[in-house]
Amino acid sequence: MFLSIVGIIILIIGFVLSTPNNPASRYGNIIKIVGVIAVLIGLSLSMFKVIDAGEVGVKTVFGKVDNQVLYSGLNVINPIAEVTPFDVKTQNYTMSGVHDEGNKEGDDALRVLSADGLEVVIDLSVLFRVKASSAPDILKEIGTDYLQKIVRPVSRTAIRDNAVSYDAVALYSSKRDEFQAKIFATINKSFSKRGLELEQLLVRNITLPASVKASIESKINAEQDAQKMTFVLQKERQEAERKRVEAQGIADYQKILSTGLSDKQLQYESILAQKEIAKSPNAKVIIMGNGKSAPIILGN
Repeated sequence: MFLSIVGIIILIIGFVLSTPNNPASRYGNIIKIVGVIAVLIGLSLSMFKVIDAGEVGVKTVFGKVDNQVLYSGLNVINPIAEVTPFDVKTQNYTMSGVHDEGNKEGDDALRVLSADGLEVVIDLSVLFRVKASSAPDILKEIGTDYLQKIVRPVSRTAIRDNAVSYDAVALYSSKRDEFQAKIFATINKSFSKRGLELEQLLVRNITLPASVKASIESKINAEQDAQKMTFVLQKERQEAERKRVEAQGIADYQKILSTGLSDKQLQYESILAQKEIAKSPNAKVIIMGNGKSAPIILGN
């Protein structure tokens, strides 16, 4: 469009120079031709608009927004129309307490009060995208700065409004998923009214006050100590039971020996033992007894 304006200016200069009795009138026609060519080229270039992949375009003519959306590729438009691009890919808006990690520099984490009056620090990431069909309405009602006007304030308000229903420890542990689901529902409802689609909500980190954190750690350590002591006691009971069974076995064995063994049985057991020793490759000398006692075995 800029080239067309320059061409019109050149064309006007050509007409001015073409006036009678003007010494430069002989150049007037040439300048007019150059102006016409510049206008035509400018209009031709302005009629074609390329929209990049993952974007849509919204046309405005003298401030009036056209409801027709331009999709990615080559589009033919009104030469005097202006095109505002909108990113329709998934976008990430992060609010974090870590420097240079979020969309804003410095500490941008959310500090909210829980149901028990404690301050909880929350890091949050919002994954969303612009609905292509809603891009003209967003331009008319919000503008291109929807991150600061909609995404940020809606997300922060939703977290504060829902956090007051939970105790700090519950937010940190048992109720975290439920808390995240409620925030998602609240933000999604607000986004839908404004042409945005919420894809995912990530509660990245929940930081409790130092006193509460120390109390939780102390409780966890106490529970671990109790579990350890339970395990030790159980092990000791099992060991005591093993010793009792072993002692009972020894007692039963001794009772059997004292009441059930005869001289002939002892002699038989002695013969079996001698046979096993005789099979051994080691050198030995066996001195047989008189039949009433076990033999004397001498080896090297």
